[in-house]
Amino acid sequence: MNDFSISLVQSSLHWHDPAANRQMLAELLASALPESGLTDLIVLPEMFTTGFSMEAAQAEPADGPTLAWLREQAARYNAVLTGSVLLTEGGRYYNRLLWVRPDGTFSSYDKRHLFRLAGEHEVYTPGTCRLVEEWRGWRIMPLICYDLRFPVWSRNRQAAPYDLLLYVANWPQPRIEAWKALLQARAIENLAYTAGVNRLGTDGNGHDYPGQSALLDMRGDYLAQAGNRQTVLTRTLRAAPLQEFRQQLPALFDADDFELAGR
Repeated sequence: MNDFSISLVQSSLHWHDPAANRQMLAELLASALPESGLTDLIVLPEMFTTGFSMEAAQAEPADGPTLAWLREQAARYNAVLTGSVLLTEGGRYYNRLLWVRPDGTFSSYDKRHLFRLAGEHEVYTPGTCRLVEEWRGWRIMPLICYDLRFPVWSRNRQAAPYDLLLYVANWPQPRIEAWKALLQARAIENLAYTAGVNRLGTDGNGHDYPGQSALLDMRGDYLAQAGNRQTVLTRTLRAAPLQEFRQQLPALFDADDFELAGR
């Protein structure tokens, strides 16, 4: 493993305006990453084209303009771009994370745990499979917002461990302390670098989002915090300390065996 650079994109979002969000995010990335090759992975928030919406009419086709935009940006920065989008496919609606590589190929993950408090489970179809991607020597598992509350779904495994755990989110102000505590817990229990990307601003339903995107190491210590400002936070993750720490504390070998339904 070589060291690995990650960029967390924290911003406000235009409500139900995908074109405006794509333009805004493109400008934000261009100002923060003026040259190609400055980062390996760019992480956008949950539903970054619309905000966290239960209006299925806002969904775009799975092969629609946002996938094309992600391909363009991934090629421009020679990095993977990832974030979740409101999509429709086969007559169903999904809160779907897209993992788009510089060559235009992509993978996807449909949010497993749909946020019942907002009625998300009544609109969208839940995912059944985790996604673990290998990129530039690192194994990475991206998840979405409410998934953070479910440690079994996030659990690392000695048989095929990941090195970096990601959460893209629209996590509101009233529960932001839980966001911080759960990110730290997931990093500690999984012995992995962990990143959480949250949005800023107020959505069309009047919910406030305070940001607090963060990057933590495998001890649960903060490496970087975005606070409540609009930013592209880029940091380099070091491979050697991760490997050394796992050798010193081989807790993954002692984890309980289990099978995930639907995986």
